[in-house]
Amino acid sequence: MALLEVKDLQVEFPLGRKTLQALYGIDFALDKGERLGIVGESGAGKSVAAFSILNLLSKPGRISGGEILFEGRDLSKLNDKEMRTIRGNRISMIFQDPMMTLNPVLTIGTQMVECLKAHRDISSAEAREIAISKLREVMIPSPENRMDSYPHELSGGMRQRVVIAIALLTDPSIIIADEPTTALDVTIQAEIMALMLELCKTNNVGLILITHDLAVVSQVTERIMVMYAGRVVEEGYTQEVIKNPRHPYTRGLLKALPQENRPGQRLNQIPGSMPALDAIPAGCAFNPRCEFADGDCVKAVPDLVGEQGHRAACVHVDRIPAFVGAGGAE
Repeated sequence: MALLEVKDLQVEFPLGRKTLQALYGIDFALDKGERLGIVGESGAGKSVAAFSILNLLSKPGRISGGEILFEGRDLSKLNDKEMRTIRGNRISMIFQDPMMTLNPVLTIGTQMVECLKAHRDISSAEAREIAISKLREVMIPSPENRMDSYPHELSGGMRQRVVIAIALLTDPSIIIADEPTTALDVTIQAEIMALMLELCKTNNVGLILITHDLAVVSQVTERIMVMYAGRVVEEGYTQEVIKNPRHPYTRGLLKALPQENRPGQRLNQIPGSMPALDAIPAGCAFNPRCEFADGDCVKAVPDLVGEQGHRAACVHVDRIPAFVGAGGAE
């Protein structure tokens, strides 16, 4: 049995007299120590899927169907008290902006000690020692001194390292990282992702990495799940999906990467934008933006087809040309 199994997850947001569907039957699993990337544009449903796991959906959002099994327990059925034994303890989350995660009026040490004492029956002195060791683990210099620093006294990269250290405090089985490097410059992004990869390998921690950046996913994760308009449109082993995308949306995301264009060329882009929840097109939701779309694409929502190691939801999956990278030539 997998460490985490999400089965037929459905999420909806009641809005006045109507209900907007945000997720449609999402399925995925994560083994201990495995690294999964969830990819898609803003509005694809990536963060909603992650927040559902930890029951952090903003009201009136709610899980309307499916199961979220963690070590055999359905997290969607737990009450707030039971969920607190899981959230931040067995499953930790790293959010996009560390300044929104860290309390600006408390020192780093105070926040880390309070976090540990909320989940473990230990003294403040013991908690402080564990916090210092975690700061050292994420390569923060002079961790004893940083314990007395406030968040605004640290650089963006240093703050994100602190957030990672907090996520590791309770030795979780899974870390969910929601766009963890969005607010950082490119050089620091690479350092943070390399650090997270090393820490997950060293501690045998499962990782769910949510991002729009396929280049990052290709370097960090073992499996990938591409989402569009609340559905999974392609999934499989990361390198297989990157080298041989079988859904037009995945192909479009790859072609839009800067490294897939010749110098001096205009960057490739997917025409149009992600549909609103109340305006999902009939059939395949991607069909208005798809270069391969025809009348068959609006008849029904396509199922994921293919082998377990690589599946795509496209009625024309056999018509998609081979993807030729490094320059974008085909």
